[in-house]
Amino acid sequence: MTLAVALSRGLEGLEAPLITVEVHAANGLPGLTLVGLPDTEVREARDRVRAAILNSGFEFPNRRLTVNLAPADLPKESGRFDLPIALGILAASGQLPASRLAGYEFAGELSLSGELRPVRGALAMMLQASGDGRCFILPAASAAEASLCGQGNLLAARSLLEVCAHINGAQQLSAPETDAARREVVFPDLADVRGQHQARRALEIAAAGRHSLLLSGPPGTGKSMLASRLPGLLPPLSEEEARASAAILSLTSQFDPGRYGTRVYRQPHHTTSAAALVGGGNPPRPGEISLAHHGVLFLDELPEFDRKVLETLREPLESGRIHIARAGRQADFPAAFQLVAAMNPCPCGHLGQARCRCTPDQVARYRHKLSGPLLDRIDIFVDVPPLPATTLAATADGEDSATVRARVSRAWIGQQRRQGKANAHLAGREIDQFCALDDAGMRLLQQAAERLQLSARAWHRIQRLARTIADLAASETILPSHLREAIQYRRFTTDIHA
Repeated sequence: MTLAVALSRGLEGLEAPLITVEVHAANGLPGLTLVGLPDTEVREARDRVRAAILNSGFEFPNRRLTVNLAPADLPKESGRFDLPIALGILAASGQLPASRLAGYEFAGELSLSGELRPVRGALAMMLQASGDGRCFILPAASAAEASLCGQGNLLAARSLLEVCAHINGAQQLSAPETDAARREVVFPDLADVRGQHQARRALEIAAAGRHSLLLSGPPGTGKSMLASRLPGLLPPLSEEEARASAAILSLTSQFDPGRYGTRVYRQPHHTTSAAALVGGGNPPRPGEISLAHHGVLFLDELPEFDRKVLETLREPLESGRIHIARAGRQADFPAAFQLVAAMNPCPCGHLGQARCRCTPDQVARYRHKLSGPLLDRIDIFVDVPPLPATTLAATADGEDSATVRARVSRAWIGQQRRQGKANAHLAGREIDQFCALDDAGMRLLQQAAERLQLSARAWHRIQRLARTIADLAASETILPSHLREAIQYRRFTTDIHA
């Protein structure tokens, strides 16, 4: 047979569209031509595939070979098409039964010896392919990752020769091992933090309602220490959230099966570019905000980030998604991350102390690096003051993470039963329904809005925050005490732009 067809999967953001690999063997000058918008990595498959076929004991056909990757208008990238191209060539040259390729999908990069190397995005491809009823054959390392999908028919292979033996019926491939030991990730304990009771309380509220948080204070007061303890306070990921988080990490080959189901904690440096933070490139790749999907994104030294970089956070903080558009390429990535940021009160960090030499103009320029619209999208603002020597010398007496996490989990379960989502994600009529205030609470919020000059967005954020505080107190209604505590976490915005 001179024409053979093998199926594979591409990657377009989190989508994995079906790719048809057509191979035609014709008379003429020997050669291999790749068509269908292949990029450099795919065009280099000609040499990898030739060497892999020969070193696996097969004959590379001395004919004019044309390989078409359809659909032609979808750019193809990476080495995942090596395996289906090799199988198509063998089937077109009569060395494999072409009819037996129909029930399979293939993806894998070939080494020159014919061994299969892992490919990125295996979990994302399997999630897309599981509903089509075909068996997916992947390299062993990638198959172990894809097996976490828990759906579809999946087989693992270590070489081109093993795949060919399976197609010929001489040897059966086995399913990947799904009992890979998951390592228990131990997050830093909140009990290690001395003092800072208000910041600890704010951290608990942020964890209970998935609220964003900004910590402000001099260097060495424990801002980074507090932020690193937030993942240990959050409730466990649901199976759907765990798969979504793993699929995103799989796109950049950063997924570790041993950490499956663990919330991600990302901490990019303040020199990070906009493309690295929100995603970019051609083809578009997910950035830090997407890699922190269903996890925590910690931005230390927030004003040191480029202002244009910080402004890119505004849309995903509201929508939980990021849309990246390039010439001829578009991608949509989830970005439901929880933002925790830290900053100093002035460039030197010691505002109000004798050793501070910052002028008022320098302090104003430093603080105004954070725009009003960005700060308006942050729920909680907390000052983290220096600790007295007596507190530092004393034994830590605060609650540990397990105790706080138990309260957070109860509040979280209550939110899921009541509204099916975290309080921070309530919008529109949901706020009116689930965050309703009595007459006294409405008067209190109106007074705060006039005095603090709150925007409509800040008004709603206070309501959602008060709802979380009420949930932690196991209260069905939002009391004035809950509302007052929520309002005090907004005062920072009036000070920073004074």
